[in-house]
Amino acid sequence: MKFRTTRRSARFRRALFLLSAAMQIGCGAIFLADVIAEWHEMTPHTWLEFCGVLALATGAGISLREYRLLLRRNRRVETALDAASGAFQQAVERHFEIWGLSAAERDVALLTIKGASIPEIAAMRATREGTVRAQNASIYRKVGVSSRSELISAAIEDLIAGFTTDSARTNQPASDR
Repeated sequence: MKFRTTRRSARFRRALFLLSAAMQIGCGAIFLADVIAEWHEMTPHTWLEFCGVLALATGAGISLREYRLLLRRNRRVETALDAASGAFQQAVERHFEIWGLSAAERDVALLTIKGASIPEIAAMRATREGTVRAQNASIYRKVGVSSRSELISAAIEDLIAGFTTDSARTNQPASDR
């Protein structure tokens, strides 16, 4: 639902931007027609209108160019995010398989990792809170952890295995810097 709202607002903002650019171009066309009509008597006012036309055209051109670049960057970021999301999902699913979790335990573990509370998980799965607590206890036992935060750490272990801290990169304790 949240994703759909975000997509809808993105479409609205895109339409609003394009409408704004069209209005700039339309105003520029009106000013240009006025300048052409007064071309034979180039007064300071006509020159000012001509400069206004150039400024509007330049502004609209820069805005459309930047908008196009922003859309291109957005597509790259969304592609990278999709890849990272897929990598996370694969890592979590691989752990679920290694840990030998049942289908129900996988659902509960995933919702737990996402931060849902026991009552929320029970409501989403149409089960009792006691059932979810028992499934969480089974998950924790199979994984070898004793808390939600330890479960999350175990689930993302593969994704953060190559990360190092600043002090580890420089081989200096943080207190020495």
